[in-house]
Amino acid sequence: MEKLTITIKTIFGVEEVLKEELNELGFDEVSVLNRAVQLQGTWADVYFLNLNLRCAMSVLVEVKKFKIRDEQDLYKQCMKIDWTSYFSIDKTFAVRGAIQSKLFSHTQFPFLLVKDAIVDTFRDKTGERPNVNIKTPQVVFDLYIKENQATISLNTSGAPLFQRGYRTEIGQAPLNEVAAAALIRMSGWDRKSTFMDPFCGSGTLLIEAALLASGIPSNIDREHYAFKNFKGFDADLWAGIQSAAPRTCKGFDFEILGSDIDSDMMLMAKRNLRGLPIGRFVSVSTAAFQEVKKSTDNGTLICNPPYGERMGEEIEEMYAELGDWFKNELKGWNCYVLSSNEEGFKSIGLKPSRKIKMYNGDLECSFREYRIFDGFRKEFVKNEKENN
Repeated sequence: MEKLTITIKTIFGVEEVLKEELNELGFDEVSVLNRAVQLQGTWADVYFLNLNLRCAMSVLVEVKKFKIRDEQDLYKQCMKIDWTSYFSIDKTFAVRGAIQSKLFSHTQFPFLLVKDAIVDTFRDKTGERPNVNIKTPQVVFDLYIKENQATISLNTSGAPLFQRGYRTEIGQAPLNEVAAAALIRMSGWDRKSTFMDPFCGSGTLLIEAALLASGIPSNIDREHYAFKNFKGFDADLWAGIQSAAPRTCKGFDFEILGSDIDSDMMLMAKRNLRGLPIGRFVSVSTAAFQEVKKSTDNGTLICNPPYGERMGEEIEEMYAELGDWFKNELKGWNCYVLSSNEEGFKSIGLKPSRKIKMYNGDLECSFREYRIFDGFRKEFVKNEKENN
């Protein structure tokens, strides 16, 4: 069986996490790239990865890699590709990607050249041309150019894989599902102790944690994948991969707990949980974090609190109260905070044991670990003296 070069895109800072996830799924030879990883595989692997990966944004299959000398050279090379072998005339398509090259004065021009080559190839071979659909194409080609090296790939996912299909409602400034899954893995949560999010919003972190612990793929409810629109789509192979995936959950020997001060958010979280097999094993309640009491001596807390764009000076007070709550209520726990607010982090009043640069959408954030232990007060005073 022909081996494919498979590039799996992710978000900044998640490359190693994605590699670990792939190793866990049985893929041992994985190369780490910038915002991506790469491996060799088959179409069965492509289908499997789209369904089972939690920390990936898209799965690409390389069509052709070549060097170019100028703009028209890109068009000439693309005219050597038989685009009609990948999709039929009745499918819409688009060309997307990234250009890092001085050969092009306008970064959008390379995409137009590839689009023209696709249309011209179809017209030469069939007498007809396929339609371009920029917003919701059925087939997506990914063009990546770095200096004089061009790579064209098929985007087998289509819409980003954070569009799981399970979330019916979202709140303001939501954390996307891929970022949530990555944060959970970064925390080192053991999937058998209490998990908590006291700013749970519409429930993304809770849902991703429960799906991870249950072994049910996060994309189990997703119906739309671009590979279904390819000429070579193997429906029987895909059906077999889907049927082999776990779909049920008998419950957990630990708690997954969420809360939020916003009652409307709690309604959203409950609705999102309702249709999932893990839904009844996740507990959510309307409460300010200060009111929440730990139910076990140890556990993992991950939260994505407000960053303060609309809160003014109140944000520092909230972060200070969050730090106090960690110190007073969560001894024995590992607590993790994702935020873009540096003053807020300072107000927490605890020294983080880890800092990881992350992005929530386009916003640069920091993901910080706080290990709360019984002797924290002496240690905190000691650290403060050493730092001053």
